[in-house]
Amino acid sequence: MDVITEHAHQSIKQGSKSFSLASKFLPKRYRNDVAMLYAWCRYCDDVIDGQEMGHGQIPDYKNGQLDRLSFLNKRTAEALSGKFMNDPIFDGLAKVINSNCIDHKYPNELLMGFLMDANCRVYRTIDDVLDYSYYVAGVVGIMIAKIMGITDEHVLDRACDLGIAFQLTNIARDVMDDAKADRVFLPQSLFHDKGISGSVKELLDQRNLPVIHEAVLAQLSLADRYYRSSKVGIKALPFRCAWAMYAALNVYSDIGSKIKKQGPGAWSNRVSSSLLRKLYLSFLALFSIFLNKSVADIPRESLYQRPK
Repeated sequence: MDVITEHAHQSIKQGSKSFSLASKFLPKRYRNDVAMLYAWCRYCDDVIDGQEMGHGQIPDYKNGQLDRLSFLNKRTAEALSGKFMNDPIFDGLAKVINSNCIDHKYPNELLMGFLMDANCRVYRTIDDVLDYSYYVAGVVGIMIAKIMGITDEHVLDRACDLGIAFQLTNIARDVMDDAKADRVFLPQSLFHDKGISGSVKELLDQRNLPVIHEAVLAQLSLADRYYRSSKVGIKALPFRCAWAMYAALNVYSDIGSKIKKQGPGAWSNRVSSSLLRKLYLSFLALFSIFLNKSVADIPRESLYQRPK
């Protein structure tokens, strides 16, 4: 294993135990490329948020975000132009993008999502949150599908839906951690009839937990629609790729289920699953592949329409 690939696998192992586990079901070539793509995504996210592997956020992380984003844009553009960076993160990205004929617009769109973070975008409606979710997660789903050899635009739409579902679930899980970091991704529209506006101060007020949980349930219900839509696309994947995607889907949707069941106390501890639980859900993914053959071709006209 070369330095770039080894670094990528260390990154995905440290940054996301769930995705690391799911990626193990992929054929080696796909697994390596997914890990290299993840390493770049994780690095960019950490640079913007002042973290390391998604943890340990520095207190003044918002200071200089635009400058750090400018750095990421410059390094990414140089790597995609064919320049050798002597950096496993950016050289790995270039290798994945070039070997899989992935349009440069997709990594650039991810960086546009980070611009929303740097500009402290206010999310007033569900559509605003879906737009953000596309740029920071939907495009990743598309790039992973392209690594798996998918070129059909309709299937790529479904891959995008899976990425959006993951992001909506992440927002629900991290709502309190985000508020502590002075960030709000739940749309204000979910609070219009709840007596609060959904500000950071209100989210951190324990008295508002029942109202916040109601809003989160609405968002998780939306995430479920995107999970269902994504299953239509998974049918088009090779067997082991479908297994990996279903494993990831099962693990992430399980997080949403736990938040629903735990009620307003869901955020007393970070919602997660044990390794044994993840292995069980990954095993169930095998059955999902066969059951999925009968999944109806759910129309997605009412779902987010990605930029073409």
